[in-house]
Amino acid sequence: MNTVLYLSVNGAVYETRAYSTADINQLVHDRGLHCLTSADRQFDFWFSPSTHSCQRHVNRKATELLLATTEFTPKTVPLLRGCVVVATHDADGELDGLSWQQLDLLARRGQSLSKQQKRALGRHINRAEDRRTDPLTAARCEGSHHVAFSRVRATSRRAWSE
Repeated sequence: MNTVLYLSVNGAVYETRAYSTADINQLVHDRGLHCLTSADRQFDFWFSPSTHSCQRHVNRKATELLLATTEFTPKTVPLLRGCVVVATHDADGELDGLSWQQLDLLARRGQSLSKQQKRALGRHINRAEDRRTDPLTAARCEGSHHVAFSRVRATSRRAWSE
C-alpha cells in the first residue's frame, strides 16, 4: 500500500492509495505521465502535461507545494495543470508511499510560503490564465477536445484543509 496525495484542480487535497505508476496514471486521467522531483529528492510530483492547456486550469495548491519544495521562484515555477499526485520513491526509483512524517513535512512546507511569494505566484498564474483566455489563443483551442475529469476512484482516508 502506497499512501499518496491527490491534489484536485479545485484545491481539495486527499490522501489516497496507489500501488503502481499505472494507478497514478489513472488518477491524473491517463494523458501521459510526467514527474518533477523536489529539491531534496524526497517528493515526486506526478502530472499530465496537456496538449490542450488552454482548457486546463492551473492547480494552485500543487503549484504552491512544488514552489515550497523546490528551488524555483514564484516567477519560474512550472504551473501544474489538472490533477496532480504527490508521492515518493524508494532507493531503486520505484513508487513508494509517503510516510506520516513526509505528510506532515508537506503540510508545513505548504504553509511556509510568504505573502510576497503567494502574491508573486498569483501574478504568474494570472498572466498564464490571461494568455489562456486571449482571443488568439482561444481561436487556436477552439477545435480541441474538452478534457472530462472523473472522480477519484481510490479510497480517500481524509481530506486536507487549506
